[in-house]
Amino acid sequence: MINDTSDEKVILIDMDKTRMLFGDYDQNLILIQNEFNVDIILRDDKLRIIGEDDDTAMAKRVIEMLMQKLDNEGSISGHAVDYAIRLVRDGEDKNTDELSEVIITTARGKVIRAKTIGQRKYIDAIKKNEVVFAIGPAGTGKTYLAMAMAIKAFKNKEVNRIILTRPAVEAGEKLGFLPGDLQDKVDPYLRPLYDALYDIMGAENFQRNMEKGLIEVAPLAYMRGRTLDDSYIILDEAQNTTPEQMKMFLTRLGFGSKAIITGDVTQIDLPRGKFSGLKQVEEILKNINGIGFIHLSEKDVVRHRLVQHIIKAYEKYEEENAAQIQLFD
Repeated sequence: MINDTSDEKVILIDMDKTRMLFGDYDQNLILIQNEFNVDIILRDDKLRIIGEDDDTAMAKRVIEMLMQKLDNEGSISGHAVDYAIRLVRDGEDKNTDELSEVIITTARGKVIRAKTIGQRKYIDAIKKNEVVFAIGPAGTGKTYLAMAMAIKAFKNKEVNRIILTRPAVEAGEKLGFLPGDLQDKVDPYLRPLYDALYDIMGAENFQRNMEKGLIEVAPLAYMRGRTLDDSYIILDEAQNTTPEQMKMFLTRLGFGSKAIITGDVTQIDLPRGKFSGLKQVEEILKNINGIGFIHLSEKDVVRHRLVQHIIKAYEKYEEENAAQIQLFD
């Protein structure tokens, strides 16, 4: 409830953008009001924000950020509202201008940008380093952004080909029961990479470059014994590599090439007794120039807002469970 000592902030607003700012059934407006315990009233071309001083200041900053996003992109997603609120709450809203840079435009005209500050740091790391490790939970855009940067480099003729790979961790019994030859058996593991390529390049463009050998999608085992020059190489699901596989992959890097390694160390599917190469590699390579490590978190998740809460709940559970195990050891 707003009391008599409440403060008021006023924002001039383009009436044509009001509907997009407020969202369907005013859901964005309601979310901001509830989050900061303020009342937001539209009168003529002004938004009046009424509440306690700190609350109205934060609500005003969120609305200003969303209006800037509307100017840059022409739309606002539910994630954008959640993220703006979180940044303002955490006092991390000073560098959001950097999120307006366009990485690439897809075949269907969709503009791809970094959606979070963590993703922006990831893009910057890719620009500055020859090898980049992106470690973080599902939904943080690790693979998709790496793919976007690879296709951009390919279109700009910075590299001659794109090579995408991931380990097929069930390379034994279960694969054996799948129909077809070896490529048919491993294709289900590579399907997320195909999907991202189709989305960004367009199916026809992808198929044409695939037939020319300029784009290669293959299981990690196919990398052994090769030297990859003038290539953009992405290793996805790297948490499912063994230390030996990780070393094998990294030593494939040739002249004029760039490698992006993505993975989530909380989702390791290796058989019991096998250690993840992704968990080990940062300790080994952390002081080498030209190699960058980016850690994304639940703050960078760009899927449904419940995914962020799910990730945090699992992290809390695993921390508490680990503490109990140590207590009884």
